[in-house]
Amino acid sequence: MTFVVRSAEERRREIQEAAAQMGIDDAYISELVETFYTAVRADEHIGPIFAAKIGNNWTPHLAKMKDFWSSVAMNSGRYNGKPVVVHNKLSNNVTQNHFQIWLALFRHTLEETAPTPEVVPYFMERAERIAESLQLSMFGYPGIEKEAG
Repeated sequence: MTFVVRSAEERRREIQEAAAQMGIDDAYISELVETFYTAVRADEHIGPIFAAKIGNNWTPHLAKMKDFWSSVAMNSGRYNGKPVVVHNKLSNNVTQNHFQIWLALFRHTLEETAPTPEVVPYFMERAERIAESLQLSMFGYPGIEKEAG
């Protein structure tokens, strides 16, 4: 097996070129986030959770989510935040079922907005890993008791 050593900048450029070929750019990220969070706010199960945390202060949240998904999908490096810490604070109000609803809404939004068919699995792979990571942090690994604190 041969390994090719690439710089971080080379890897970033490869990711950005691949994303661009699929039609992923800042305009699409903006459309995805705006459309998705419109659906989230309307959802009877997870909408109230977001409303309790964000209230009417959606503009900064949407901007942060655009930076987040830009970083995830295009390796833009624009997001700086601590999603695990933020989500762990919600563990009294959030269940694992809420993540399934979130993922279903996200997939539906992608299917409605994706500029090319490859975009749906590209984003869903990342969204599923993120959801899994957050759930493990919030609820622990099934069968292993989560440590307090």
